[in-house]
Amino acid sequence: MYVCLCAGVTNQTVADAVVAGATTSKQVADACGAGSECGRCRRTVRAIIDARRPSAAATPVSDAGPNR
Repeated sequence: MYVCLCAGVTNQTVADAVVAGATTSKQVADACGAGSECGRCRRTVRAIIDARRPSAAATPVSDAGPNR
């Protein structure tokens, strides 16, 4: 699906930029052009960045707490 119509950038291209190390919408714009023109897609770009970011839920939690 196209994320940025101005630059013709798809969600896969944005996701690839994030996997390659882009962590901000500015870095994504520099990598593939998404969000570099009118900016209407920046919210979607940030959502893709957040979706690719490791979540706190994935962090292992110890079972050995004071309530055990």
